[in-house]
Amino acid sequence: MNANRRTVLRGVGAGTATLLGGVGAAAAKPPSQGDTIVDVAVAADGFDVLVAAVQEVGLVDTLSGNRQLTVFAPTDEAFDAAGITADNVGDVDDEFLTDVLTYHVVPGRRKANSIVNADSVPTLNGATVDVDGTVLNDGQAEIVETNLEASNGVIHVIDGVLLP
Repeated sequence: MNANRRTVLRGVGAGTATLLGGVGAAAAKPPSQGDTIVDVAVAADGFDVLVAAVQEVGLVDTLSGNRQLTVFAPTDEAFDAAGITADNVGDVDDEFLTDVLTYHVVPGRRKANSIVNADSVPTLNGATVDVDGTVLNDGQAEIVETNLEASNGVIHVIDGVLLP
């Protein structure tokens, strides 16, 4: 990605976070040490669609700031099953995509034991995700890998796309 595109994406991300009523800390400085949630997703295998979607709707800054977050990260296969690929993510309505992506983000750093022992968890889009052990929303997705650490939160890998 070239520097100009990155600058545009960061600017769009800040505007999107502001429009979402403070969903992210748009003015927050990046964490001082370690890889952010976005950095971890970019470096890991299997999150190309998630990264493309986050970039498409401008949520890079929201997921890269100082605010501690927990992300349910659908795999590329999960997005593919939902009909979304890295190649067609730009064709998906931005408002819908933003709503879906923020539904995968929980405020605070919540390790697996905190998630699997909860009945539900709140999300950044204002809705809740129902939890039954590792099963989310009555089978929309299952947590398949846990506790991928980032400097500003934790990622839990899921095998489906959660729909609010």
